[in-house]
Amino acid sequence: MRTTRSRAGWLQALALGVGAGLVAGAAAAGTVQVTVQDSAGKPLADAVVFLESREARAQAKPVAGAEIAQRAKRFEPEVTVVTVGSAVTFPNQDTVRHHVYSFSPVKTFELKLYIGTPANPVVFDKPGIAVLGCNIHDQMAAWVVVVETPYFGRSAASGQVALANVPAGSYRLRVWHPGLAVGAPAADQALTVGAADQATVFKLAGVTP
Repeated sequence: MRTTRSRAGWLQALALGVGAGLVAGAAAAGTVQVTVQDSAGKPLADAVVFLESREARAQAKPVAGAEIAQRAKRFEPEVTVVTVGSAVTFPNQDTVRHHVYSFSPVKTFELKLYIGTPANPVVFDKPGIAVLGCNIHDQMAAWVVVVETPYFGRSAASGQVALANVPAGSYRLRVWHPGLAVGAPAADQALTVGAADQATVFKLAGVTP
């Protein structure tokens, strides 16, 4: 009987220890606030900010409901960020037809002259940056940044973006903006994330005011 009780007590202690470890692991995540600046140190809007690591890549899942509309002969939004495998719809809300295309290696496609919403969305299945255009209206341009991480966002007018629920660990902090040279990859730097919230400033040297 004593042996049985001792074993039961040991199992209970083990369960409590595992539970405490899981709670501690869940708690070891915080918000990373990134302020993106241009080369002059001014806030930079519409910068795509994301954190990459092997663990983050394993957690990434396609996002739902991604949409790039055409209004007043413009793409809205002009900059979109999605995870690999995400489907994006392209509703034409103008009164004129558009011919949306991309010749980027990340995703090559054409949505020939249409009004309304195409029946099939476009699935972005490779990481990288796709440049979009309209074959009818040359002034129209947009970008789709495809990432392999659930920790991403786009900076506001203040240059700030908050990446929530980021587990503690070592990451590459990557930042991209359409003001970079054509074909330029995202700039990056190492970032160690702790259990508490933290803030960092990223100056994107390749973008001038």
